[in-house]
Amino acid sequence: MKTLTVHDQDKPVYDIVFSRDFGALEHTLKPLDLSGRRVCIVSETRVAGLYMDTLMSIFQGLAKEVIPFVFPEGEEHKNLSTVQDLYERLIQAHFDRKDMLVALGGGVVGDLTGYTAATYLRGIDFIQIPTSLLAQVDSSIGGKTGVDFNAYKNMVGAFYQPRLVYMNFSLLKSLNSRQFVSGMGEIIKHGLIKDMDYYAWIKANHAQIMARDVQILSDLVYRSCEIKRAVVEQDPKEKGERALLNFGHTIGHAVEKLENFSLLHGECVALGTAAASYISWKRGNISQDTYEDILHTLTLFELPVKLPEAHPLKTADILAATKLDKKMESGAVKFILLSPAGHGIIDKTVTDDQILAGAKAIGAL
Repeated sequence: MKTLTVHDQDKPVYDIVFSRDFGALEHTLKPLDLSGRRVCIVSETRVAGLYMDTLMSIFQGLAKEVIPFVFPEGEEHKNLSTVQDLYERLIQAHFDRKDMLVALGGGVVGDLTGYTAATYLRGIDFIQIPTSLLAQVDSSIGGKTGVDFNAYKNMVGAFYQPRLVYMNFSLLKSLNSRQFVSGMGEIIKHGLIKDMDYYAWIKANHAQIMARDVQILSDLVYRSCEIKRAVVEQDPKEKGERALLNFGHTIGHAVEKLENFSLLHGECVALGTAAASYISWKRGNISQDTYEDILHTLTLFELPVKLPEAHPLKTADILAATKLDKKMESGAVKFILLSPAGHGIIDKTVTDDQILAGAKAIGAL
């Protein structure tokens, strides 16, 4: 078991605990003193069917009362209607400010649970137990919470830190192949914006990663969490450097919305990464060889670099969708580019024509 501590202005806020199973969870929870507190474990149908009973058993030995809340699987349920249902469940169970939520699931569950915790009674504690690779390396860390609103991704949300993040690597074995490689979209991004040695290590360990070797996964998740922790500690509320984590997300989120969330988030990030890398190349920030290597690496991990032929998108529609992104600032898109590879930069001078060219490079019409 290993631990990383996330700080805010040099003060420890929460630990990220890395473990091969749930064996250390009870010990990890004891400092939070759950005796006399109610706990609601929030999950979605598929994950709940696999792990809810185990988690209920662990928490029942520590808390006053433990209740489940399970909602249907899928991004389309990450909305205010589900939050409203969860509010009602908590009210009916007499949850007060000393009680706690537990997010058991991927990014959809973690984001929705965190937002509910931030807003129920003006804030109650919550814990993240991420079950997907994407959630373990990205959404469970940093305190970004939120839900989608009328197909606009994460448009309603809050910055709200968990009390604990517990990573169980054995859960990654239950992911289907598409869900697993979706997480690699964010992991490859971490190397490209911050650490080319890590990017090279990812490529060198491709076979073991895809075979889900537990030790390699442990090293992979730990290093990505180190990178994300360093960024969010410097900029917890995305007023500056934290925006670098949005590399691949501007066009990626546009595609995600236009495809009506039929593509997984990591797949859209991969497409956005391919487009942003193309723009970086055409602006002279990276070489053609580097651009082509990025495409090769994404493909190596079975991530898309071209839009699905069955669902063609128009470049103009992608451009229009980027203008509705929540990361717009004073009318300008805060675009994240590479300059050079291994170093992300925030650029507000990317033109509409360059965005259109980036969209065309991934197969938009």
